[in-house]
Amino acid sequence: MTTTGEVHRATAGGPWWWERRRSALFDIGLAGVSAAECAVEGIPFARNAGLPLAVGVVFGVLAGSTLVLRRRWPIAVVLVSVAITPAQMGVMLTVVGLYSLAASEMPRRIIGALAGMSFVGALIVAVVRAQQDVARGDVFQVGSWFVPFVAITTALGVTAPPLLLGMYVGARRRLMESLTERNDSLERELSLLAERAEERAEWARGEERTRIAREMHDVVAHRVSLMVVHAAALQAVARKDPEKAVKNAALVGDMGRQALTELREMLGVLRSGDAVPERTAVPLAAVGAAAAAAASRAEAESGDVGPCLAELEELVGQSRAAGMVVEMTVEGEVRVYGAVVEQTAYRVVQEALTNVHKHAGGAKTYVRLAHRGAEVAMQVENEPPPVPAAASSVGLPSGGNGLVGMKERVAGLGGVFVSGPTD
Repeated sequence: MTTTGEVHRATAGGPWWWERRRSALFDIGLAGVSAAECAVEGIPFARNAGLPLAVGVVFGVLAGSTLVLRRRWPIAVVLVSVAITPAQMGVMLTVVGLYSLAASEMPRRIIGALAGMSFVGALIVAVVRAQQDVARGDVFQVGSWFVPFVAITTALGVTAPPLLLGMYVGARRRLMESLTERNDSLERELSLLAERAEERAEWARGEERTRIAREMHDVVAHRVSLMVVHAAALQAVARKDPEKAVKNAALVGDMGRQALTELREMLGVLRSGDAVPERTAVPLAAVGAAAAAAASRAEAESGDVGPCLAELEELVGQSRAAGMVVEMTVEGEVRVYGAVVEQTAYRVVQEALTNVHKHAGGAKTYVRLAHRGAEVAMQVENEPPPVPAAASSVGLPSGGNGLVGMKERVAGLGGVFVSGPTD
């Protein structure tokens, strides 16, 4: 049965069904007092029933001692108290038993039924005692209503207060247990939230490392590739054409300074601890049908503005200065996009030109930019290099991450990225 204190049984430290030692000692003490009361009341019961006094005393002790079971089996205690009520004994057993029953987790219909039985038993005994007292002349009867009034008052006084007090204590105990469970649940939820926050932070750190690596690759690879190309040209013409050698050397210096400036700006942001805008932490891309929607989000975000489409001509001019033949065409009505979209378009063209320098040195290249209704599209295509081994002779290293980075940028904006050889 589920009784008072049952919820805490897992943490019990007392003997048997008691959760604490002092609870066991308290119940044993109550049982002892109840046994003594019933033993005393068993003497007149045995005398009236014509039984030996010892039988009445033993019967009273056994009946009163059942109070020790009030936490484990409160129904049994109440039933015993109802059974010995006609013998006019067990008032304490009735009071404490009803309190324990009302404070337990028993269904309300069972509590009500047993409480009704106790009330009826107490009422009958009170009526009998009142009539006996009136018959003996111990009390003065003021009217016909006196005996019912005394009987009902006595029965209510024995049963109602312990019943109401037990119901209040039981409700309060259940409320405290509910609050404790809710507190434990909240603590578990907070722990889970903290773990998820740590996971998100770790994911954000990984994304930030990837973003920084991608930006460093875009900045360094293009500039350094052009510097290597110019250095190779400088080495080839140093003796034959000093004027062209001086021009190439100046270009190498300019590109080196530009690369250092961009790196310094990037590292400055990291050093200052400023939060990098979320738009740069997302893998960016070259631009499909969802680019326009991404642009509207990007415009609402704060942060530094990177390269844009207006700088594509300058980017192409740097490759031309390195000796590459580049044709650039623009289709559609020129307009401004979100910063993240324009930066993506710029980086994709930049990385594509870098790949031409690395893998198809000297090849004629076509850069096409198209402004369409809901998107912006780029295409970078090169012809076969005039000398197949020209790229390898330059000695440019390749990490194999350029196409991966471009695809991530495009996919991050919901765009479409295609790469590969043509017919």
